[in-house]
Amino acid sequence: MRLTLGTVVGGKVVVEGAGLDEGSVVAVLSRDPDGSFSLSAEDETELLAAIAEIERGEFVSAEALLEDLRKYG
Repeated sequence: MRLTLGTVVGGKVVVEGAGLDEGSVVAVLSRDPDGSFSLSAEDETELLAAIAEIERGEFVSAEALLEDLRKYG
């Protein structure tokens, strides 16, 4: 799994840097034109709880996550 940035050109996502393999399944997250986003009350509660966990130090480091992903990827 990797994070790749791209830009929409002519209605298609053009990936920056190294391309993706043909047939790759991707997830696309886009911002609203004004840069904002909205959450339901339930999603906001979940996000605030996750932020509180991180502030308490309850998280997995990026290095540990990537190591685990390599084991199963």
